[in-house]
Amino acid sequence: MYGYTTKKHKTFISFHHADEEQRQQFERDFSQQFDGYVSKSVQDGDIDPNKKTDDIRRIIREKFIKDATVTVVLIGQGTWRRKHVDWEIASSIRDTKNNPRTGLIGILLPSYSTSGSSFYELENAENSGQYNPYTIPPRLYDNVKCGFAKIYSWPRNGDELRQWIHDAFEKRKTVTPDNSFPSFAKNRPDYQQQWQS
Repeated sequence: MYGYTTKKHKTFISFHHADEEQRQQFERDFSQQFDGYVSKSVQDGDIDPNKKTDDIRRIIREKFIKDATVTVVLIGQGTWRRKHVDWEIASSIRDTKNNPRTGLIGILLPSYSTSGSSFYELENAENSGQYNPYTIPPRLYDNVKCGFAKIYSWPRNGDELRQWIHDAFEKRKTVTPDNSFPSFAKNRPDYQQQWQS
């Protein structure tokens, strides 16, 4: 059982805009578990994609994710294809002078489906869900593999979510994240079913 004394943390919500309704539901159901939350995600036109990768990451960290200590990636069907989600994850786990890295978790939205994944071994999420590693954001998956991040199914209750966020907050200083995946220059096409075959 999760305790009510677990500290709250300022949380950045990264999501694909096609999942806006589920993002709103998440915030309605669980916003009391955060010490403030930031859902000001990057949108087309906010940042010149021709800028250098380091400049893009710096702008996102300083302008969009400022002061957040944990990043929650809401994972729907097409989330992995979105360049802005990739950029937000990369910026979140970057340690800078003005903003230390955030903790990182992924949460499978109710709309996430493993159908069509029968050719690939599904990996278990931390709380009994399943996911295909090639249909979640690749940078997030790299960080699951190195032990920096975890992926969970939709929370059963607010205490559970608060504990996951707190665990990610604690882990951000004890495990080195993997930020080596090449940054997306553009969104992946809708016909592409996964990022690796």
